[in-house]
Amino acid sequence: MTRSNLIKPILDQVYPVIDYGKGVYLFDKEGKKYLDGASGAVTANIGHGVPEIIEAMNEQAKKISFVYRSQFTSEAAEQLAEKIAALLPGQLNWCFFVNSGSEATETAMKMAIQYWQEKGIHTKKKVLSRWVSYHGITMGALSMSGHSSRRARFVPLLEDFPVIHPPYCYRCPYNLKAPSCSFLCAKELETVIQRIGPEHIAAFIAEPIIGAAGGAISPPEGYFQIIRQICDKYEILFIADEVMTGSGRTGRMLTCEHWGVIPDIVTLGKGLGAGYAPIAVAVASEKVMEPILNGSKSIMSGHTLSANPQSCAISLAVLEYLEKNKIMRQVEEKGNYLKQQLEEMKDSFSFIGDVRGKGLLLGIEFVEDQHTKKPFPREAFVTQKMVELAKEIGLIVYPSGSGIDGVNGDSIIISPPLTINEQELMELIQLIKDTFSAFSKSMNQSGKAGDYE
Repeated sequence: MTRSNLIKPILDQVYPVIDYGKGVYLFDKEGKKYLDGASGAVTANIGHGVPEIIEAMNEQAKKISFVYRSQFTSEAAEQLAEKIAALLPGQLNWCFFVNSGSEATETAMKMAIQYWQEKGIHTKKKVLSRWVSYHGITMGALSMSGHSSRRARFVPLLEDFPVIHPPYCYRCPYNLKAPSCSFLCAKELETVIQRIGPEHIAAFIAEPIIGAAGGAISPPEGYFQIIRQICDKYEILFIADEVMTGSGRTGRMLTCEHWGVIPDIVTLGKGLGAGYAPIAVAVASEKVMEPILNGSKSIMSGHTLSANPQSCAISLAVLEYLEKNKIMRQVEEKGNYLKQQLEEMKDSFSFIGDVRGKGLLLGIEFVEDQHTKKPFPREAFVTQKMVELAKEIGLIVYPSGSGIDGVNGDSIIISPPLTINEQELMELIQLIKDTFSAFSKSMNQSGKAGDYE
């Protein structure tokens, strides 16, 4: 085989070559069909090959695909910003368009620090975050991330922003249960703020549901209300990283809306372009923008392709498609049914430890012992093997981290396109069962998870 010049995730691994996608399905060049049970990387929210989106692509390309944001604005960018402001709660009205989730969270971080500078407060420069979290792979975003394995190579270059435990009820660090736990993991934030001094802290950032680092770890009711109260008490901005959880993934434009919590800054990505274009956004509230409008009048951030009309037109078409087809209204019902089916699989597959998540962002954590919650040994590579088995069967699932240390644990995320219909949902459930049966068989044959044919 001729050596590829493309740097792939695993350099010596052979990947199938994609041919085309249609709806919830992907087809490779060999003709094999896959059900996209992960929406790629929790991105393809409306499925593949949607004619309305392709038409919007073509129409914009006929006009103009790129202008530089310091020289021109465009109808596509203006209309998309207006649409997002209308869809978001509260006064989240100011959109800064970028090209990826990592860029969006870095922009949010810069916005937060600049907000305090414009108010004449130059000491508030830290952005606190949680362990077992992920906010992006660029250095600023990675500094905010509590994803141990992704930080490991770059620790000397990173800021120590992760400071508190996640709301990981399955593996509560206090060995308590919500709500009788009094939300100690949320109240850790206040302790840390008092230790550091609120005069040094610009913002706190969190994913409403923890994605890549935690396999859809979801907070108990009341958690984010306390986080919001603490941020307000100490005059610290709250940034919600909704790159994975937003844009309808849990049935609302923002997952924060489920708990009645409105952030000061929010980031969206992934489903915002639904895989049809690279686009993300940091959205600031009127409160955050006010001192900047009255001061420098410029956010110190930006990228060459920020707010390019091609991506903005596509994203606008995606949001209009979601609205026109009332897709978000159906997400919670589909998610509740899928979650129930996954829960019932615990009786048949002893390695399912926890099923969690909200809407169509669901996670499954795997354990060696259901009763003790003992994780599989790291050298068993259980997550990797689940992903491989699923793919062999014709199912795409998303690998994620797990474990209270963010290292010793195995999880996958199930996140099909929001447009998945009842028949496809039943097929997805059967493919998950088939994957788990294949894993069980491999364990029985080898006597351990680490070896299978």
